[in-house]
Amino acid sequence: MTGVTGAVEGTGEAAEGTPAGLLSVAELELRPALEAVLMVVDEPVTEETLSKVLERPRREIATALHDLAEEYAAQGRGFDLRLIAGGWRFYTRPAYAAAVEKFVLDGQQARLTQAALETLAVVAYRQPVSRSRVSAVRGVNCDGVMRTLLQRGLVEECGTEAETGAILYRTTNYFLERMGLRGLDELPELAPFLPEAAAVEADSLEGVPSFDPDSTTDT
Repeated sequence: MTGVTGAVEGTGEAAEGTPAGLLSVAELELRPALEAVLMVVDEPVTEETLSKVLERPRREIATALHDLAEEYAAQGRGFDLRLIAGGWRFYTRPAYAAAVEKFVLDGQQARLTQAALETLAVVAYRQPVSRSRVSAVRGVNCDGVMRTLLQRGLVEECGTEAETGAILYRTTNYFLERMGLRGLDELPELAPFLPEAAAVEADSLEGVPSFDPDSTTDT
């Protein structure tokens, strides 16, 4: 067996940085690997991208995706796997939209985590801003936190970045309402705590002043 996929003889460690006992990407069972990747995507992902990530021929990827979509439909799952705008993504089936809506609305009552508050601060003071820029400021991947903020109606999409095509985000009127603000110009000064735009990729957010939209009293 080659050193790419086999264990390095006598070391107990896999080659090419793969931890001992774990399979390389190319060795993973395809359908579960596709499901794992699709569970974390925020936007439809193309077959070409999945082919590169999972190191399989595009035709094999396409066949597996169509098989999964048919399987979910036949089993009556609460979600579908759909090919939309050239990419694949999981979507809630319309029949269960009411359940999802109720969950999201009820979730408004839960307090935000510290990670969510810090992410919300970055969006509020750097808007419009892309998810990658938010992650760069905080120094960690913020995709999951951004989904939470979107679901709670605190941030929203507002176009795309001209250079990269990345989706941009901004805070919502609901955010202002929860903060008790009439406009963004009433946000407290935060300049000393956020790096300049040119340095965003190199710095992480530290010492963000506490502001919590859930701490206000609902009327």
